[in-house]
Amino acid sequence: MKTLNDFNFKDKKALIRVDFNVPLDDNFNVTDATRIASAKPTIIKVLEDGGSCILMSHLGRPKGTQDEFSLKHIVSKVEDLIGVETKFVSNCIGTEAEDEAANLKPGELLILENLRFHEEETKGDYDFAQKLSKLGDIYVNDAFGTAHRAHASTTIIAQFFPENKCFGYLLEQEITSIDKVLKSDDRPVLAILGGAKVSSKITVIENILDKVDAIIIGGGMAFTFVKAQGGTIGNSLVEDDKLDMALNILKQAKAKNVTIYIPIDSIIADHFNNNANTKVCDITAIPDGWMGLDAGPESRKQFHDVVMQSKTILWNGPLGVFEMENFANGTIALGNSIAEATKNGAFSLVGGGDSVAAVKQFSFENKVSYVSTGGGAMLESLEGKTLPGIAAILE
Repeated sequence: MKTLNDFNFKDKKALIRVDFNVPLDDNFNVTDATRIASAKPTIIKVLEDGGSCILMSHLGRPKGTQDEFSLKHIVSKVEDLIGVETKFVSNCIGTEAEDEAANLKPGELLILENLRFHEEETKGDYDFAQKLSKLGDIYVNDAFGTAHRAHASTTIIAQFFPENKCFGYLLEQEITSIDKVLKSDDRPVLAILGGAKVSSKITVIENILDKVDAIIIGGGMAFTFVKAQGGTIGNSLVEDDKLDMALNILKQAKAKNVTIYIPIDSIIADHFNNNANTKVCDITAIPDGWMGLDAGPESRKQFHDVVMQSKTILWNGPLGVFEMENFANGTIALGNSIAEATKNGAFSLVGGGDSVAAVKQFSFENKVSYVSTGGGAMLESLEGKTLPGIAAILE
């Protein structure tokens, strides 16, 4: 695969698709700049080669042109993080954008206005992609978070740069990290799948059964497995229409010699509320009127032992309702276990919206091997799908 290191950008204009879809507060200040910081190595490489960068991104889901979704709001944050004065143009195509791009000098940075102010972007419009392509000499895709979308700027545009297209450092790292899990020789390989619903993870589970040695199933989705095996789960979250599927997954896992671990005990509550009454309970015997909201102490011990024996670890989804302080301890304990295993030489990849949020909230970012920047893209990769944004560069 062609990466940034295959090109010298001296006197070249790099047209870079970044993912600057960052959260803003009511005063349009960036509240989490992780995605901007993640693109920095790619931008610096181009500038240090003696090239210039034209950055294109979307922000939110605007309906037409809406000021609150303008990328002008993030220009000062980009300047702070990259350390380079940054220009901005109020459209991503047309004469103004073409003039600004043409006048860009080596070492300079230009941000184009929100791609999604044009509906052609999400429709994957050929003509729109062609207009964007006029702005640069080399196309760089560094936006893993949108690589699963066949949009104009992520996929269609690549055909206009048959020889001059590559992955940025971030996207390259994402691909390498996922391959490290799915094609690993460092065994045992452990996948930890949490979150609310088993239905959203079924294809992931089915795809990774051939690639892992063990799976920990936690969070709300565990109760579907418990109930399927005859357990009593009180008022816990469950997908009654997925009970047979849960049993089928357990059967497939057994046939493939994959050990599935489900929590043994649960912190149960009489309301879905941080201040509810709580107690520890066998997960197969939760009384009516009570619901499981976190993994219990015995489960945490068992999961710790499994994590410590693993050489490659994928973590996708929390073990409990970590947003509530009283039900965050299972997720924190798991984070500590993964951090310890990583310190001892295991490779750990964290991906998927909620687990990434948990990792940030409890300061595990620098204690795991890699934190993915893409939720949907990460899931589709784990499902074994080829992402259009990646395929377009490889073609």
